[in-house]
Amino acid sequence: MYTHRPQVDEREEEAVADRQSAGLLGIVIILVLLIVGLFLVHRLHRTSAIEDCLLAGHSNCDTAVTADH
Repeated sequence: MYTHRPQVDEREEEAVADRQSAGLLGIVIILVLLIVGLFLVHRLHRTSAIEDCLLAGHSNCDTAVTADH
């Protein structure tokens, strides 16, 4: 039976831990950017709907747009 284990250097273990930390940080940054992007898209859509309502000559656009969503 093969029982020999290669010696793992502490520097290699630290490098692996650093790569894992960097990967997790990257995922967190991507998730934050995704959430901010979705918020901005929703906000821009609502603003666009209000502008369309105002350009159509309506006077109660804020209540009409919020009733649709």
